[in-house]
Amino acid sequence: MSSRHLLLFHLLPLLCSAALTASRPQCSSLNASFASPAWGLSADCCTWAGVACDPLTGLITGLDLSNRSISGSVGASLFQLTSLRTINLAYNLFDEIPIPSGFENLRNLTHLNLSNSGFSGQIPVGIARLTKLVSLDLSTFYLNEAANLSLKLDDPDLATLLSNLTNLRELYLDGVNISKSGTEWCGTLASSVPGLTSLSLTGCSIAGPIDSRLSKISGLSVIRLDQNQLNCRVPDYFANFTSLRVLRLSSCGLRGEFPKSIFGLSNLTDVELSNNPLLSGMLPDFPEGSRVKNLVIKETNFSGKLPDSIGKMKFLSRLDLSSSRFSGQIPASIGKLTQLVSLDLSVNQFSGRIPSAMPPRISDLCFAHNAFNESIPSSFGMLLNLTKVDLSNNSLSGPIPASLFALPPLQQLELNLNQLSGGIDFSNASDQLGIVDLSNNELAGEIPKSVSKLSGIKILSLAWNNFSGIVELDWFRYLKNLSSLDLSYNRLTVQGGDGNSSLSFPAISTLKLASCNLTQVPSFLKSQDQMNYLDLSNNRIGGSIPNWIWKSMNLNYLNLSLNSFTFVEGPLPNFSMTSSINLDLHSNLLQGPIPLPPTNPIILDYSNNLFTSSMPSNISSYLSFTVFFSLANNSIIGEIPQSICSATFLKVLDFSDNDLTGLIPPCIFQAGNDLRVLNLRNNKLRSIIPQNISRGCVLKTINLNGNRLEGEVPSSLANCSTLEVLDLGNNHIVGSFPFWLDSISSLRVLVLRSNKLHGPLVAPATDDATSCRFPVLQIIDLSSNRFSGNLPSEFFKNLKGMISSVQNWSTVEYKYMQFSASYYQDTVTVAIKGMDLDLVKILTIFTSIDLSNNGFVGEIPEEIVNFRSLIVLNLSHNALTGQIPRLVGNLSQLESLDLSVNQLSGEIPQGLTLLTFLSFLNLSRNNLVGRIPLGSQLSTFSSTSYQDNQGLCGSPLSKQCSSPSAEASSVSSTATEVNWQFIFIGFGFGGGLAVVVGLIMVWDTGKKWYNRKLDWLLWAVLPPSFWRLCDYFGDRRVGAEEGESMEIERWPSRSFCVFCTTLIFYEDRLVLHHVDCDCQKR
Repeated sequence: MSSRHLLLFHLLPLLCSAALTASRPQCSSLNASFASPAWGLSADCCTWAGVACDPLTGLITGLDLSNRSISGSVGASLFQLTSLRTINLAYNLFDEIPIPSGFENLRNLTHLNLSNSGFSGQIPVGIARLTKLVSLDLSTFYLNEAANLSLKLDDPDLATLLSNLTNLRELYLDGVNISKSGTEWCGTLASSVPGLTSLSLTGCSIAGPIDSRLSKISGLSVIRLDQNQLNCRVPDYFANFTSLRVLRLSSCGLRGEFPKSIFGLSNLTDVELSNNPLLSGMLPDFPEGSRVKNLVIKETNFSGKLPDSIGKMKFLSRLDLSSSRFSGQIPASIGKLTQLVSLDLSVNQFSGRIPSAMPPRISDLCFAHNAFNESIPSSFGMLLNLTKVDLSNNSLSGPIPASLFALPPLQQLELNLNQLSGGIDFSNASDQLGIVDLSNNELAGEIPKSVSKLSGIKILSLAWNNFSGIVELDWFRYLKNLSSLDLSYNRLTVQGGDGNSSLSFPAISTLKLASCNLTQVPSFLKSQDQMNYLDLSNNRIGGSIPNWIWKSMNLNYLNLSLNSFTFVEGPLPNFSMTSSINLDLHSNLLQGPIPLPPTNPIILDYSNNLFTSSMPSNISSYLSFTVFFSLANNSIIGEIPQSICSATFLKVLDFSDNDLTGLIPPCIFQAGNDLRVLNLRNNKLRSIIPQNISRGCVLKTINLNGNRLEGEVPSSLANCSTLEVLDLGNNHIVGSFPFWLDSISSLRVLVLRSNKLHGPLVAPATDDATSCRFPVLQIIDLSSNRFSGNLPSEFFKNLKGMISSVQNWSTVEYKYMQFSASYYQDTVTVAIKGMDLDLVKILTIFTSIDLSNNGFVGEIPEEIVNFRSLIVLNLSHNALTGQIPRLVGNLSQLESLDLSVNQLSGEIPQGLTLLTFLSFLNLSRNNLVGRIPLGSQLSTFSSTSYQDNQGLCGSPLSKQCSSPSAEASSVSSTATEVNWQFIFIGFGFGGGLAVVVGLIMVWDTGKKWYNRKLDWLLWAVLPPSFWRLCDYFGDRRVGAEEGESMEIERWPSRSFCVFCTTLIFYEDRLVLHHVDCDCQKR
């Protein structure tokens, strides 16, 4: 041993003693700041957990007290430890106090981490003086959700904080309120900390655009800018950050095209771009050696196919492309991703078959809401790491592989909303299965008793299938974790649960047994004090509703509708539930007085019963938070209590089809309530409609049909600017047509039938006659009034909603629960095909004009033939003259036409034969002449459709058209509707066609070729003026016949309709109708 080492050996005890002596004052300071039981009684703080000391000097250099649940405040003695180089106080509980001043005394600090420790308020300026800082983390939990709890950089601002921190390499300010524009924060970073490698500013209230000066920080390896309103494009220069490993730009309002080149960065491991719905782009061809582990591009506008090169991403562990616009098939190479654990492709447009080869380590698999078809691959049963499978809402068919239920780690299986068939067997099911949803499929057979072996099941839904047989509720006694069970809408007979077994039922919170052939309320429910959702609707349960059903349960949803209950069990008809509830008792046989509702119901439906009492005057005291209240179709008597207006949360109020009398409370139409639907139809309400309707009116539906209302339509109804349905029919309303209603641009349904309205349909002279516009009106019924005068062309010209032929299959309805699927669908009575029918669902494609039983004169306006979407037209029982419009064939959607009892003359237009949907026609009691056109729907009508027209002849009338002049007249009339150029073409083309057809009849090969090439032949032969283009895109697949190979022909992007399957008249032109695209507007 050398003398030097020997000297050190002898001096070591002295050095240690000196170090211990030097550290003792610091230990006292440290203990005063953060006393911890874990430190014990040792005097040497260098041995304390989380404390690091210099081995030579004994001075404290590092302090890691993260995640110690430290609360209170930071003692000032901490700032006497000037030798500290690192401090980590992250994840503690400092009670929302400001960061204390004094950190500026710790001039040797290189690493400071105060993240997520409960600090709030302004960041002190002293931190800006820590010039040796390499890493600064002041991130906070709150991400600006609560501005008063977050940290902020106001004074000093970001520029002041960073002005002296030139050595900084890592900056984490997540959740700190910075509030700077793109030019400011980018410029500050570029000028103050150009050596930065990690930048994390998640939720900092910074704005865009991302300035070009940020490109100067070329060494960036981490960029996190999530949850800021950048509202800009992703800069192309991000692809120049060759060290970039992490890029997170979720929820930033990004738009435009994402630079593909960024995906090619060789060090990139983590990309998150989610929740940027305006950000588009496509996935690139990934290179060999890609290091990306996490690729999250959900909730964006990314599109295109999943490239086959995805199989090259050997390190990929999470791939989430959900809620975007990706399409095509999943490439088979997906099975090569040996590290992939989570795969989410839900809510896209993927199609085709699900690949049988899946990543072997996959744990979470979600393909929901796509267009996958065919069967579930049986190979799924070999994916031994699967914990979650969600294939819901696709078009999958075939049986469910039994091996899928048996996967040992499987916890969640969602296959609902498909077309899966066959039976199910739970005999070998995994005891880890917690969620199984097989609802809305075509599964059949019996539900096996082996369902009782799902020992780990929490949620089980088998609803909306074709299961049959008997299900014993006692099977479910063994499922101790069961909290939700849904067997609704099958062909099951559910029985049992009578409580005879010694084994108790699990604590179920949700039970849905709708349409399960129940004959009684299962008695085991008496002990279910945790149940909050119970649906026993659409069964065969009679007798009384037991009072324990609302006394012993904690229900917030109870549906007993569509049963045969007759009474509410005593002692009083009073639902004494204390919590807010959705209570649905509609369509039973309940009698007697109206039961007082539970406290604060959200939905209350007593409709379609036999209640006979009047409404309690204090009814509103039970409706403080009620959104939907219906007593429709009972025998309620008395008046509507004024207190109903105190229920200010009401959106739907339906008292229709009762025996209510008295006045409509004027307060219903005043500001201060949120009522959207008012239905009081078919009562005995009297007096006038309230006149002073508030400007704050938000009603969408007003239905007062079938009462005894008098007076005029109040002009203040125009204050209901969002009104869609107004039905005042079958009352005693007087006055002229309310032209001022045209100011309600949203009005779709206007029914004023069977009143005492009078006068012409011409706006008063003081008004602009052309101003009457109802742009979306689809049903107008003015029948059985005293209107007179001509039918003005201007009035019909403005009904734009009846001109469009675009089919939008929705209904006029109101969604009264914002976060549910609860809709109120309007009902209106219209005359269709000679009968008054109630339309419970008013389709937005249903259009109707009924002006019958008035005193209108003059001709039918030609503008009516432009209503291509019109379904019902009734102008009967007036004094109309002139001819039926020649182009009536343009009404291609018409199903019911009634022009009877008028003074119409002339011939029946040949265009009526084009109305292929026409199922009711009445032209009787007019002055029509000539031959009844033959063909199409007209040949299906009886003579009653044409009777009492002395000049008509031909089938189905007994009067024959024996006069040549009558036939000539009919032919002449028809000929005028045909473009003559087709006649001449017919002579030349017909002769040549006869020769070609003759050859094809005996030449088999030629026949097949001709069938495929006919369109192209006609395209070459016919002059261009005879073509009519229709939208048709893509390839046309020609089926193989008799061993022929499959052939694909490329069609023009705008297909020509020339295939001679039908020869039709359309808009005064002859059209050759093609089988692959619809040239006739139907």
